[in-house]
Amino acid sequence: MKNKIKAVFFDVDDTLYDSSKQVGEARRNAIKAMIEAGLQVDEDDAADKLKKISKALGSNYPQLFDELLKEFGYGSNPRIIAAGVIAYHRTKIAYLVPFYDTIPSLLELRDRGFKLGIITDGIAVKQWEKLIRLGLQHFFHSVVISGSIGCEKPDPILFETAIKRIGCDPGECMMVGDRIDKDIKGANALNMITVQIMKGKYMALKPRDESDKPDYVVSLLSDVLKILAE
Repeated sequence: MKNKIKAVFFDVDDTLYDSSKQVGEARRNAIKAMIEAGLQVDEDDAADKLKKISKALGSNYPQLFDELLKEFGYGSNPRIIAAGVIAYHRTKIAYLVPFYDTIPSLLELRDRGFKLGIITDGIAVKQWEKLIRLGLQHFFHSVVISGSIGCEKPDPILFETAIKRIGCDPGECMMVGDRIDKDIKGANALNMITVQIMKGKYMALKPRDESDKPDYVVSLLSDVLKILAE
């Protein structure tokens, strides 16, 4: 490493916890509940359609289940929608748990004297909800969320804001995230040390050029401790 690392930043989803599994299970259980409430569809077909709707309208679109009913020719049905919403949120909360090595790794980094930060995309309240439910909110000296800044990764503004708030130079900072097109690309633009964690649905993405090529690739968050010990 060119400089001694003083601060380590993390993405949230699929970096600190299994977001991909959480969302997949929540959607699947929502569909099962909607079928039990009277939606007469094939479960796999509905899951595929819901995934496409979410991709087209965004995962935070408030009426995804209403759109799903329209796809199958249904009109407004509050009972079916409510069943889906309740099952979705119950499952989402149940799967909102850190990876097994997340808290031990953060504790070790804190005890070694590293400053810790978050750089994440999303709606600010929802991302804070995740950190609080995960029990991680007190670990971080700086939390930068795209919804509060007005741009998303890989825009360098997010990374510049986080670095400025934590009080280090870019070369003294490490970024750990699962997406090379978001986390790695944005951090590389500022010459931060970059670490791709091989988790979640985007782990198969390959670098297109040097701009999104990570300095390190790890399979576990605890592997970051080994890198910093070099």
